[in-house]
Amino acid sequence: MARKVLIAGGGIAGTVTALALHKAGIAAEIFEAYPVGADDVGAFLVVFTNGLEALRVIDAHGPVVEHSFAARRVALIGADGALRGERPISGGDGPGLGPRTLRRATLHRVLHDEAVRRGIPVHHGKRLTGAETVPGGGGERVVAAFADGTTAEGDVLIGADGLHSVTRTLIDPGAPRPRYTGQHTVCGRSRADGLALAPETYTMIAGSRGFLGCTRAPDGEVWWFANVPGGELPRGGGPTAAEWRTRLTALFADDATPAAALVGAAGDTAVASGSYDLARTPRWHRGPLVILGDAAHAAAPNAAQGASMAIEDGVVLARALRDHADAPTAHTAFAAFEAARRERVEKVVAASAGLAGRVGTAEGNRRRESEGDGGSEWLTGYRISW
Repeated sequence: MARKVLIAGGGIAGTVTALALHKAGIAAEIFEAYPVGADDVGAFLVVFTNGLEALRVIDAHGPVVEHSFAARRVALIGADGALRGERPISGGDGPGLGPRTLRRATLHRVLHDEAVRRGIPVHHGKRLTGAETVPGGGGERVVAAFADGTTAEGDVLIGADGLHSVTRTLIDPGAPRPRYTGQHTVCGRSRADGLALAPETYTMIAGSRGFLGCTRAPDGEVWWFANVPGGELPRGGGPTAAEWRTRLTALFADDATPAAALVGAAGDTAVASGSYDLARTPRWHRGPLVILGDAAHAAAPNAAQGASMAIEDGVVLARALRDHADAPTAHTAFAAFEAARRERVEKVVAASAGLAGRVGTAEGNRRRESEGDGGSEWLTGYRISW
């Protein structure tokens, strides 16, 4: 059925989907809204074992591993600086690929480079504005319209266009909007040569008024993120890096931890984002249109599974389109994709929300100290057969 697939969005979900479709023998083209890849300064992420193993299925894990570093253990300390415990990160000490840390922009770049290497067309400056279904080829086809006045026609349109997805509203104009969780996530990088940090370890600091996690990169730089409560940020704006340093330093100043010093040494690398989630989108597909990744389900960042969930989605959707290639419409493939994914991703969203709602509180810090980040075996032990 799907001979040509249009993908709206060239982020993690869209690019992995294109790579997986290529492995499945299905032609795909990526239409990315931004003219070039964004450099989001200090923002970074972890791709956990489940995400890496999904990339391995489509032979795309190599560049990610090459441009990242390992994260195998987590150490938990309280606001008083005392060690609360230490444990392996789930999936970090077993066979196969362990969790890897890398900048968000780096992950985008290496995935895009791999797509180009495999001959997948990537079109920049193509912001999706609409789509209509037309007859063709004995069934339905879709014509996607972009803000620059151009169009593209294919058998399927995959909306990998993120949290504020246009495709989601095309499928269902009454679809729920993302929910702001009341939390900011600020990322930065600092030089802190005097700070003793174990290699391949995330040190998680449950402060009295906020939460900070950090790890040392191979070049000695400390990468950190802080979760703090706060009001919704304006889209495309908000405090400067200097203002974030001042605000976070004050939050951590009364704690006997290195958090305040790390934040203060971040220079202009600090970058913030608001935390949103999307617990349940009733409709994932209509006709030849389907959504995946943050467009369909978005988790607050506390479980750090956003990238891995997007990767899993892309591989499972491509497999479904391959396995149901003889169906007269894409509905059968889309239904199989949803059946395979909905329960799992909604469970991840709920687990993340359980942490996000308690950031900076005594209850939340106790839960952080006992559970840490990175999930558990049901989360990171997930594997996709091809």
